[in-house]
Amino acid sequence: MDVADLKVFDAVARLGSMSRAALELHTVQSNVTGRIRSLEGEVGVALFERHVRGVRMTPAGQRMLPYAARAARLVADARLAALDDGPPCGTLAIGALWTTGALQLSRALSHFASLYPQVGLSLTTGTSDGLTDAVAECRLDGAFVAGPQDDPGLDVETVFREELVLVTPAAMRSLNEVGSVGNLKTIVFSQGCSYRERLDLLLAEMGILSVAALAFGSIDAILSCVAAGIGITLLPRGIVSNAEQRNHVAVHALASDTARMETLFVRRRDAYLSNAMRAFLD
Repeated sequence: MDVADLKVFDAVARLGSMSRAALELHTVQSNVTGRIRSLEGEVGVALFERHVRGVRMTPAGQRMLPYAARAARLVADARLAALDDGPPCGTLAIGALWTTGALQLSRALSHFASLYPQVGLSLTTGTSDGLTDAVAECRLDGAFVAGPQDDPGLDVETVFREELVLVTPAAMRSLNEVGSVGNLKTIVFSQGCSYRERLDLLLAEMGILSVAALAFGSIDAILSCVAAGIGITLLPRGIVSNAEQRNHVAVHALASDTARMETLFVRRRDAYLSNAMRAFLD
C-alpha cells in the first residue's frame, strides 16, 4: 500500500470529489481516479460510492480513513525528524476556537511569525469538536479548544481560563427577564460549539428547556443579532466588552460553574514534537 495513494484517498474523502482532490494535490483528475481504483483493488473492497455530484465514502472507507491519515502523518513525521536540525522551520498548522483566535492569539501569532519567519504558520478556526477531530485525524498539528478533554491519545495543556457571560439586548437589564421572554432564541455558532453547549446547560439550570437556536459563523454577526433584539448568546467577557461599552448589548455575570471555561491546547501524544512546535508552545 503506497503512502501517496493514501494521501489521495484522504483528500478525496475530505473533499467528496475526485476533481477537487486533484486541484488540492496539483494533479489531474485521471491520476486521482487511477490511484483510488488501484487502492480499492489492493484492499479488495470499494472505498467510495460514485454519484453525479462526486463521491461518498462506503463504510469500509470510513473505517480506513483514520489509518490513512495516521500513515501519512508518520511518513511526514519521519521526514521532519530527519531534517529538523537548527532553527525552527517547516510548517505548523494550528486550530483555534473563533473567540480564541479573535481575542487571545493575534498578538502571540504575530510575535511568533516575527521570531521564526522560516515557519509556515497557518490558523484554522472552528468548533471544539471539529478542531479536536482534526488534531486526532492529523489534519492539524495542534488546536486551542474548550475543556474538558479526555481523549487518551491527546496531550492536553491548559492555556487560558475565561469567564463566560450571558449577552442580551441592551433593554434586558436583569437575568430575571430572560425566563419571561416569549419565543426566546439563542444566537450561537454551529453545532459542536462549546459555548452553545454551555448556553443550553445554563438555560436548563434556569428552567428554560425549549429554545430555538439561530447559528451564525462570526462573532460580529452574533453580536449584531443580539443588539437587534433577536435573541441572546453566551461568550467570553473580553469578546463583548466593546459592544457593552457602546450600549449595544447588556452583559450579565453568571454564578454557575458552567460559566467558567478552560481553553486547552491539544496535540497528538504520538506526534513528533518538532522544533517549530516547541518554539510555538514556549
